[in-house]
Amino acid sequence: ACFRLLCSLLIPALFLSGILCVCLVVLLWGIRLWIQQRKKQLTCTGQDGKRPLLVAFFHPYCNAGGGGERVLWCAIRTLQKKYRNVTCVVYTGDRDATGEEIVEGAFRRFNIKLIHPVKFVFLEKRYLVKASLYPYFTLLGQSLGSVFLAWEALLKCVPDIYIDSMGYAFTLPLFKYLGGCRVGCYVHYPTISTDMLSVVRNQDTRFNNAAFITNNPLFSKLKLVYYYFFAFMYGIVGSCSDVIMVNSSWTLNHILSLWRAGDRTSVVYPPCDVQTFLDIPLEEEKSTTEYSIVSVSQFRPEKDHPLQIRAFAKLLKEKRLGQQRSLKLILIGGSRNQQDEKRVNNLKHLCEELGVSNNVTFRINIPFEELKRHLAEATIGLHTMWNEHFGIGVVECMAAGTVILAHNSGGPKLDIVVPYEGHRTGFLAENEDNYAETMAYILSLSAEKRLEIRENARRSVHRFSDQHFEETFLLSVEPLFK
Repeated sequence: ACFRLLCSLLIPALFLSGILCVCLVVLLWGIRLWIQQRKKQLTCTGQDGKRPLLVAFFHPYCNAGGGGERVLWCAIRTLQKKYRNVTCVVYTGDRDATGEEIVEGAFRRFNIKLIHPVKFVFLEKRYLVKASLYPYFTLLGQSLGSVFLAWEALLKCVPDIYIDSMGYAFTLPLFKYLGGCRVGCYVHYPTISTDMLSVVRNQDTRFNNAAFITNNPLFSKLKLVYYYFFAFMYGIVGSCSDVIMVNSSWTLNHILSLWRAGDRTSVVYPPCDVQTFLDIPLEEEKSTTEYSIVSVSQFRPEKDHPLQIRAFAKLLKEKRLGQQRSLKLILIGGSRNQQDEKRVNNLKHLCEELGVSNNVTFRINIPFEELKRHLAEATIGLHTMWNEHFGIGVVECMAAGTVILAHNSGGPKLDIVVPYEGHRTGFLAENEDNYAETMAYILSLSAEKRLEIRENARRSVHRFSDQHFEETFLLSVEPLFK
């Protein structure tokens, strides 16, 4: 009797599930056909009678002025050089600036001049990808928010080729299966990584793993389950991409383990304006009264500016220098919004608490020429982010002729601050004491020894040039244009 009852319930349930699946497939297919029809209505033919190939970049914060934005503008310039019948589109949420202002900003900050105009599609729902909107389950919230933002983008402009250049992998299936696009992505860092899983598993307190979770075994286990589920979903959506570009060996290892698409994945080092910095004359240090230590990175929590300030304060306190020159720390970076401004104010308060305000200068959203001048005058280039996916700021410091001191992890450790032809190119450190000791050691070296390290570093950075990026980028995206 029980078996008959089970069968009588199971068969209709299976039948109903089948009908629902068919309805869902038909609905999705109908949406795809509607979007394709919309695409024909929205696109116009060019002067030669041919319809231009639309290549769209999904970059909601294209006016932010960071390393990711440099990749975006270099990628667009590269495609404009190579393909004549291509129109580049940028999906952005920067509605507080015009397209002309954004392009002008790219030239002012990065020294990148585009060959042809770019079409901007301004999105109204960018707030859906803001981390502040999701105090809990931030990764999931932002990822689902990116899908809604991508839907808005798709309705406003349906491209032939879609490239996610900012790390919103959950948008890829939408453009591929509903938009009918060939899709590619440039991954600056994985949304979730095996390192993040190990941080939660080991109950380490970090900026993205609060103390109230690490102190509670149950919360830690629940967060680990959530992370594993998210990593599984991230792997599925990422593997939809026809072309996958990653910015470093560190990112490559994580993406290969999560997306499992090795045949479509390649390392494309981000373009660093190496030549512009190499133009700075590399001379022996002149006898001045001051040592300058410069940091170049956006004011985001993961960049760990407090570590720089604490290590600098320790260095000042211990005064372990042969020559008693004065010391100055200059923090250069982009501030994108109110949260970043608040972060800068908190850093200024930290300087006051540690009594180093007179020795620390903040330079925010400065023009390129001023950045060059600060790097030309600096003795040490400082970088403190743990597991930095690449580190354009690190390369810029090395090209400009500073002695780099970066974190002993991620891109700086694996790709950048590595020996060149058997010679030292810079230094790595891990914690406050480490950084303070290494800065003291660098400053205690003779000017001749520092010059030798600076020369080695300069010779090593040619592999991160714009030209090298253009070659590897074109090679990687070629399958999208076939």
